[in-house]
Amino acid sequence: MANPLYARMQATAQRLIAKFGQAGTVTRIAPPDPVNGGDPVPTPYPATLVPMAYDARNIDGTVIKTGDVQIYISAVGLAITPRVDDIATIGGKGYQIVNIDPYNFDGITNVVFVCQGRIA
Repeated sequence: MANPLYARMQATAQRLIAKFGQAGTVTRIAPPDPVNGGDPVPTPYPATLVPMAYDARNIDGTVIKTGDVQIYISAVGLAITPRVDDIATIGGKGYQIVNIDPYNFDGITNVVFVCQGRIA
């Protein structure tokens, strides 16, 4: 059973992301068919996202590189769960998701997705 606290946290995250975020997409690229070949198939999913620059003290050059952004993605209305190698497009710029921290404390309710994006 879902904890009502997490539903309230999800609603608060949605409200803040809707206020400060912008419309974008999370694109999942399906690999070509292993037997017949072909081209990878990109499928964009509409999302509301907030890109934020990392503090200079967090940029170490290995895990977090210069130009990486932290992307908050609203879980409300998102048809997929973002994963590594998806492309988050915000304001015409594409960022490959290289790390993701799903805020899912009870295993049921996705509160928000916090991703590390690198220019694709």
